[in-house]
Amino acid sequence: MRSTPFTFDISLPGGVPTVYDGTDVFIRIVRPLSAMRGQYADQEAYEALLAQGDAVLYEVYEMRRPQVADGYIEAADEHVGLGELLHGTSIVHPGKVGDEYFMTKGHFHSVLDTAEVYYVLQGRGMMVMETPEEEWAVEELRPGRVLYVPPRWAHRSVNTGQEDLVTLFVYPGHAGHDYGTIETRGFRKLVIERDGQPTIVDNPRWRSQE
Repeated sequence: MRSTPFTFDISLPGGVPTVYDGTDVFIRIVRPLSAMRGQYADQEAYEALLAQGDAVLYEVYEMRRPQVADGYIEAADEHVGLGELLHGTSIVHPGKVGDEYFMTKGHFHSVLDTAEVYYVLQGRGMMVMETPEEEWAVEELRPGRVLYVPPRWAHRSVNTGQEDLVTLFVYPGHAGHDYGTIETRGFRKLVIERDGQPTIVDNPRWRSQE
């Protein structure tokens, strides 16, 4: 893993990063429909769609960099990983479960007081967000838009368009991911199609921490 500056390209349409040698490696993470059990409001529609096949809802390509909880790793008398930023692309495919759009699982960061930045490269969508204190926000995603997700805000990407929603993301290397809280509680808000338009509604399956 190199410690000197490097570059990579992102192919569009598609959003897959390209590297030029074997030094830098992107990890590919694939989330099929079966990984989203319990997250969609219309469970009958979910089971019916899953019976037709385990479609891929989204993919993540993340550059392999040090993930350092304490700020550095001491190895060979060198401090490795200090200040690293994990980064890559998220690709959410178009589609719906009932009236609800394809989306990511969503997560808090394990280190709650860490932020994340998204830059939209392609497609249309929304970012659904909330805090442990039950504040919530939804922001539109469109090409050229930068979204800053502050510390303490869980976030989920939703594809409301007809093509792949591709975003470039960057976050601190030690932040980690807490998917379990969202799997248990869900998000307060959902994005569904109503009269041909994306609409924000309450999540009937959401559970408060109280």
